[in-house]
Amino acid sequence: MNTATVLVVDDSATKRYLLVSWLSRAGFTVRQAETGSEALRLLPGSGVDLVVLDVKLPDMSGFDVCEKIKTDPAYGVLPVIHVSAHAVDVTDRTQGLNRGADSYLVEPIEPDELIATCQSVLRYYSARRRAEQLAARMIRLAEATLAINLASTLPALLEEAAAGAHDIFGGPVVVLAETVDGDSLAAVGSPPVVRPWSLAERNVAVGSLVRTDQPADWDVVEWPEGEAVAVAAARLRVDRPAVYVAVPMSSQTPGFPVLRQLSQAVAAAVEAQRSYDEEHRIAVTLQRSLLQSQLPAVPGVEMAVRYMPAGSQTEVGGDFYEAAMIGGRLLVAIGDVAGHSLHAATVMAEVRHAVRAYAVEGHPPGTVLDLVNRFMRTVLPADSATICLLTLDPATGEVRMAGAGHLPPLLHTAGEVTFLQPGGTLLGINAGRPADLTFVLPPGGTLVLYTDGLVERRDEDIDVGLAALRRVAADVDPDLEDFCDRLLLRLGAAGQADDDVAVVALRRA
Repeated sequence: MNTATVLVVDDSATKRYLLVSWLSRAGFTVRQAETGSEALRLLPGSGVDLVVLDVKLPDMSGFDVCEKIKTDPAYGVLPVIHVSAHAVDVTDRTQGLNRGADSYLVEPIEPDELIATCQSVLRYYSARRRAEQLAARMIRLAEATLAINLASTLPALLEEAAAGAHDIFGGPVVVLAETVDGDSLAAVGSPPVVRPWSLAERNVAVGSLVRTDQPADWDVVEWPEGEAVAVAAARLRVDRPAVYVAVPMSSQTPGFPVLRQLSQAVAAAVEAQRSYDEEHRIAVTLQRSLLQSQLPAVPGVEMAVRYMPAGSQTEVGGDFYEAAMIGGRLLVAIGDVAGHSLHAATVMAEVRHAVRAYAVEGHPPGTVLDLVNRFMRTVLPADSATICLLTLDPATGEVRMAGAGHLPPLLHTAGEVTFLQPGGTLLGINAGRPADLTFVLPPGGTLVLYTDGLVERRDEDIDVGLAALRRVAADVDPDLEDFCDRLLLRLGAAGQADDDVAVVALRRA
């Protein structure tokens, strides 16, 4: 039996009756029209799949009707079969086909011939619609895959995947994946919302599959009444959980090629994001393990520090800070080893420990830097670093400061902000060093030492960042912790900077 709907257009009641009878007995749903105008008015929203059209009509020719159908964007892919008892010569048949008809039958027509012709034309158009739908879905799949891979976090990735699945298939959508911490997140709805939700795990082998589930298994979203759920599961590694994409079963075509490919694209992106998150966590953990975990308690001196890894990379970097009481004076240092790699972090650790070791021997800041410079040129000749080092007498406020190519520390006293210039070339270069900078930090005075990630941006001159730092530091919060947070936030360095950020703020109480 045939399930298509056919519109028969003929002004002859007798011929229309015969055509309708034959088609109805063959299982088609049949509608009728006597004129071309009536047929064109009836077509929009009628659900007609095929038009059987007489060439000789009272108001316009069947050729004109066919041409209007084929040029209308609303139903231009509707197949048309011409039938005629009068326009039967080669010229008529040629004109009909050239103006859009898919077949041309000359009367007298045998019932079997009519039915076979209708079935043949419908088979072709059904295959054509499937091919066009698949092509459109593949285009949307490519766009969705690009958006998925551009996402910078797992929730954003799931949102893009759910939005792409809804654009491709329509209807309710669920995209489910597991975070690096083992928490299950599901993106549902349109626009998608990410929420915690877990699925009773099935044993999914490595690879991909498409299965049919019941709506109750996916009750995180409401499914249409009587609708089954098509679920694509993709698992790339045996030690990783599967990623799932669930859509209405009615949206699928035989073979499920697009749904399966979408799940594979999501799984690959989730795996890359998980690897990134794991590497970033390892990098930050390693970086923090190389840094000072607790500041010394110094009577008369308040201190706060911040370290923020770069938001755009996962590798460890070379930023470091140091604060320690040595010989009754507070030693404070901040520095930056060139590069982002495990090697840079290793060099950073060696430089930090060298600074502490030479400072313990009682050397002033300038001498400490000379000794560290000699150490680097001997042991690490291919590396370089910048550093700012100072000692502070908590009782008198006397400060001795030396620099090695580092950004100028900021001094806030009596409502005024100045940048200090200790001078000195970076470590790793054989060059002379100026005398230590000495001054007294008055009660209430604040010093801010920082690395270039706080003020330097790729699309701006560093003077712009220094000017912004001066403006933000014009007011120092009563709590230095709040002050450091405000610096990071206002200068755009709160986890989004292009480079690591280290900040040390100290104030004489």
